[in-house]
Amino acid sequence: MRRAIIIFTRVPIPGITKTRMMPQLSPQQCANLHICFLKDMNKECEKCRANFFVCYTAEEDKQKRYLKEIMGKQKGYFPQQGEHLGERMYRAFKEVFAMGYEECILIGTDVPELRSGDLMRAFEVLKTKDVVFGKTHDGGYYLVGMKKARREAFGLDQYGHGAVLEETIKALSQSGITVGYTKKLWDLDTPSDLKEYRKRMRVRKELKQSETGRYAAGITPISIIIPIYNEEKRIVMFQEQLKELQGKCEILFVDGGSTDRTLELIDPGYTVLHSEKGRGRQMNAGAKASCGDILFFLHCDSELPPKPLAEIRRVMRDHRAGCFGIAFHSHNFFMFTCRVISNHRVKDRKVMFGDQGIFVDRELFFEVGMFPEIPIMEDYQFSLTLKEKRVKLGMAGRRIYTSDRRFPKGTVPKLKLMWKMNRLRKMYRDGASIERISDMYRDIR
Repeated sequence: MRRAIIIFTRVPIPGITKTRMMPQLSPQQCANLHICFLKDMNKECEKCRANFFVCYTAEEDKQKRYLKEIMGKQKGYFPQQGEHLGERMYRAFKEVFAMGYEECILIGTDVPELRSGDLMRAFEVLKTKDVVFGKTHDGGYYLVGMKKARREAFGLDQYGHGAVLEETIKALSQSGITVGYTKKLWDLDTPSDLKEYRKRMRVRKELKQSETGRYAAGITPISIIIPIYNEEKRIVMFQEQLKELQGKCEILFVDGGSTDRTLELIDPGYTVLHSEKGRGRQMNAGAKASCGDILFFLHCDSELPPKPLAEIRRVMRDHRAGCFGIAFHSHNFFMFTCRVISNHRVKDRKVMFGDQGIFVDRELFFEVGMFPEIPIMEDYQFSLTLKEKRVKLGMAGRRIYTSDRRFPKGTVPKLKLMWKMNRLRKMYRDGASIERISDMYRDIR
C-alpha cells in the first residue's frame, strides 16, 4: 500500500516563524528552534515506510533551497496554496493523492516530541477509520490523516483556537465519516510551552538527545542576582568578569543600603535594585524583579569559571537546583580541606552554601518560599528546605573561586573558625535563637 507523509511548514525565517515565542526568544532564536523541530521530525519520518513530502509557505526558489538544506534533497517539495489554513491543507492532500497514494497523513511542525511510532500508529488507525487525528493538549491537532481528500475535515473559518478539533470532528460525524486517533502530544507555541518541555526533558533521555532538547536547554533564560553591601573594594574588579556575560543573561545588583562608594562605582549599564539589608531579603527582591527561568545567586567576592552560563544550563538539563564547586586561591592545607568538605557536602549531605553560587529553577524557588529572611543561615535553610522536599542537587564541573576574607591568618585560627562554623550550624539545627547565632558569627568574622 502506497503511503505518504506531508510535513506542513513555514520556512524558518527570523521574524516570520514562531513569533509567539517573542520577545522572550529573539527572532533568530525562534527560527533556530523551528529548524530543530524540522530536523527532529525529519529523523522520525525517515524511520517510517512511507514517502515524504514537504509542503511549505513560500514559493521563492531560494527559500525552497533553504528547506532542502535542512530536510534533505531526496523528498518532494511543493508550496502551500489557498487563502486560509484549511484550504491549504486540503489542497496538499489533493496534490499527494493525485500522485496515486492510498493513505496520507499531514503533520505540523510544532510537536517535536512526535515519534515514528505515533506516525505508524496513525496509519494503522486508517485501516478501520476514514480519518485519523493526533490531538494536542490545547484542544487542537498536530496530525490529520485520510485515505482520500475530504473537504469536510477542513471547513472551519478559523484555526488556532481551543475548539478546532472538537468542531472538526462534529462536522465529520455529521457527514458520516468515522474518526480515530493516535497519541496525544504537546505542541510548543509559547514560552510557557517551552518551559514545560524542559521539565519533561529532565525525565526523558530521548528529549535531551534531540536537536530541540539540546537547543532548548542551551537558550534557557538565566538571571544573575547579586546582593551587595559596602563592596567598593571589590565591585570594580567583580564587574570585569561580568562584561562577557552582558547581553547573554539578565544581571541584577541588589543593594542593601551601602554607605560607601559601591553604588557610584557600578556601571550604568547594569540594573541596580534596592532593598532592606540582609542577603535573604536582597536575593528575594532580585528574584521577584527578575525574568529568567533559572535564578543564579552570586556573591560579589566570587570569581566565576569560564563559560558559567553553559555550565549552569548543562546541570539544569537534569536538575531543578544546583551549584558550582568551590575553591580558594590560598594554598593553606586547611583551606584545601575546607574546599574538599564543602564540595563533598553537596554530594553527600545535599547542602550547598551561597558562596558556591546557588542556581535554581524559578518555579521551584518560589514554590519553596524563597530564601528565609533571617540575619544569617538563609542559604543553609534554603538547602535544608530543598533537601526536605527531596530535590536532587546538581553540581557544575567547574569551580567558583571565593574570597577567604572571613578566615583569619594562621593555620590554627583557621581550624578554630571551621570548627566554630560547624558548631553554629549545629546550633541552628537544634533550634537556637537566630539572633544569638548571628551575634556569634559577627564575633568570629
